[in-house]
Amino acid sequence: MSTKKGPLDGITVIDVGQIYNGPYCTFLMAMAGAHVIKIEPPSGDPLRRRSVVGGAALPFAMLNSNKSMVSLDLKSERGKEIFRQMVSRGDVVVENYAPGTMEKLGVGYDALKQINPRLVYAAGSGYGRSGPMSKYPAMDLTVQAMSGVMSTTGFPDRPPVKAGPAIADFFGGIHLYGALVTALYAREITGEGQLVEVSMLESVYPSLSSSLGLYYGTSGDVPPRTGNRHAGMAESPYNVYPTQDGHIAIICVSDAHWRFLTEAMGTPQLGLDPGYDTLKKRVERMDDVDAIVSGFTEKFDKKPLFDLLMQHRVPCAPVRTLDEVINDEHMHERGTLEWIDHPMYGRVALTRSALRFEGQSKVELQPSGELGRDNRQVYGEWLGLSDKDLDELTQDGVIL
Repeated sequence: MSTKKGPLDGITVIDVGQIYNGPYCTFLMAMAGAHVIKIEPPSGDPLRRRSVVGGAALPFAMLNSNKSMVSLDLKSERGKEIFRQMVSRGDVVVENYAPGTMEKLGVGYDALKQINPRLVYAAGSGYGRSGPMSKYPAMDLTVQAMSGVMSTTGFPDRPPVKAGPAIADFFGGIHLYGALVTALYAREITGEGQLVEVSMLESVYPSLSSSLGLYYGTSGDVPPRTGNRHAGMAESPYNVYPTQDGHIAIICVSDAHWRFLTEAMGTPQLGLDPGYDTLKKRVERMDDVDAIVSGFTEKFDKKPLFDLLMQHRVPCAPVRTLDEVINDEHMHERGTLEWIDHPMYGRVALTRSALRFEGQSKVELQPSGELGRDNRQVYGEWLGLSDKDLDELTQDGVIL
């Protein structure tokens, strides 16, 4: 069994991120071996507050495994002083506050690079640190609306719909990770750190490629929402089809896939029918194709239908519920998901990073904990403050 450490072993990250965007970036770093110190204000990361609503605190547990957890009041002078001490010893600062927030506190990049020229400072935001939209408040929902994601999601005869997952937050966090590790690579060459920034809006835009293709293909007319059909209306069959107990998603990218499907349907002659034998013809007769496929799928339960289509090499998947996904044998076998008895939230399935590094040992999940859990370890053992200092900081409300 390999005992290789992660590729970011030896990197110390000062994480002042909140909600999803910044914390997901630093979660990926922690799972890649970095020492991540999560700093929360005395009121805690806003994500903690969702615990008053059922299981809504689970995301905090998912995104903050394997981090040292400290509290610090960055609005106090002593808190800023301690933060600067931490930065002098660290490699990376990650934040996703509104642009200008850290500067107002006196701990923005320009100030911090004077303390540590090798610092890589990663800033995530909704619309970027410059431009006419930079000051707009940004959350996943608003960025989905502003980016065009919402206008392209849903059915043509119904109002626009947000994508179910928080795609803007997480696309932003993934891009922030990419920018950050790229800057760390550059630091190895130049010896100098730098500021990197990622806009959620700009992170999401490339994912609209199919919809943009339809837009340009119609000479700039705003295309209708396409429901579960291909966003560029350039594939058929491509849809979610009914079954006896739910739905199944089927896509035929090539003419060969279409022939495989017709063989599975018991109508191989349809695969060679001159009315349907090319992608162009199937797209032109999309309604007919969907009716034919639906008439076949609705006779089956989704699991035996999926098995049948797999035998015929048809790209497809059953539409699974969250309960089915959380208990997915594949992801548990690969170690992507693991059942943990969390000290605050009970038995939950926590995730590991989707990034895999050859030879790295399986990362042991260390659950997140209460606000300020690691104050003594980080500020005392790592930063070198005395017990007296820590007691005074607690009394003054700088830490908990």
